[in-house]
Amino acid sequence: MRHFGHIAPEERQRLFHREPCDFSAESPAHVLAAALGATLYSPATRPQLADDIVKQSGRGVVSMVLCLEDSIDDADVAYGEENLVRQFTDLAGRPDAALPLLFVRVRAPEQIPDLVRRLGPAVRLLSGFVLPKFTEERGTPYLEALTEAEATSGRRLFAMPVLESPELLHLESRRETLEGIYRTVDKYRERVLALRLGVTDFCSAYGLRRPPDMTAYDVQIVASVIADVVNVLGRADGTGFTVTGPVWEYFRLQERMFKPQLRRSPFTPAAEHLRATLIEHDMDGLLREIALDRANGLLGKTCIHPSHVLPVHALSVVSHEEYSDAKDILRPDRCGGGVLRSAYTNKMNEVKPHRAWAERTLQRAEVFGVANEDIGFVELLAAGLCS
Repeated sequence: MRHFGHIAPEERQRLFHREPCDFSAESPAHVLAAALGATLYSPATRPQLADDIVKQSGRGVVSMVLCLEDSIDDADVAYGEENLVRQFTDLAGRPDAALPLLFVRVRAPEQIPDLVRRLGPAVRLLSGFVLPKFTEERGTPYLEALTEAEATSGRRLFAMPVLESPELLHLESRRETLEGIYRTVDKYRERVLALRLGVTDFCSAYGLRRPPDMTAYDVQIVASVIADVVNVLGRADGTGFTVTGPVWEYFRLQERMFKPQLRRSPFTPAAEHLRATLIEHDMDGLLREIALDRANGLLGKTCIHPSHVLPVHALSVVSHEEYSDAKDILRPDRCGGGVLRSAYTNKMNEVKPHRAWAERTLQRAEVFGVANEDIGFVELLAAGLCS
């Protein structure tokens, strides 16, 4: 699989200075962590789930979470488990189907080995599990269960803990909770692919819900938690983990709104019209939040609607200017440090302080690609919608 792989090769050549790389579920963990992108959640109870997965993969989704937790009623858990096994078996019988990375969000540790056992040979399609309301106390049994399931199945399985507990939100317990989470995920580091933020649960603890014109960073109590999570768990010194961006709850935007106008005027002439339409249909908040995610050290995003996927991916592509700066900073003859003028002559690149940023930028460039000089977000989005 690859990002923007659903776009025709000649169109990718027009868009990209350096195209996104190919990867698979067997790729190294650091590649998969960077490549998660817009991780699309779906209730595990959907009766046509296998068809949905194949369809979304064809539209550019590269990671999905099939949820047995908050997205389904307590009374539907048993059916959801049965449906998952049935749908995975269906997918395993489609050898030519292109599939995204597939994860299951469970609600209890014992579900992990049980589901792996019930999946049988179809477990080869599973990349791991999402672990809810993760703390040291609650998270350890999940990771022990994952280790057991991995050993019995012979399949590499990753964990994606969700940081969403009240203990993490409340100031008096936050530091101790973060330290406990770090101890736990560090112990199981080789199995932890990424950490996910459960901002909806944070807001719930105070009866809050951000409106569509505000980002998670405008809700100060949430922004403070994100900052502390990145501070402790997202460091760039080799001790940190990939931390993904919070969910965006609004989805009035529909792709069909744009396709007719893009067919009439497919690329640059439609850019300003498309940009205005995005803002008009409540996407301005999402676009700002994606930009703020990256500025605050987060990579990828939890998504609950397919219309969010392309904006996340389009804004994850490395610009030609970013790539140029990163390459200059990491030149072998610059390892001693110093300051140099950007090739775009609009900023200072200070080699030592900007090195970690440059390394992360090139990692993102590997999986999302580098845009050509005259290509921006709108052109990438337009090409994805027209494909």
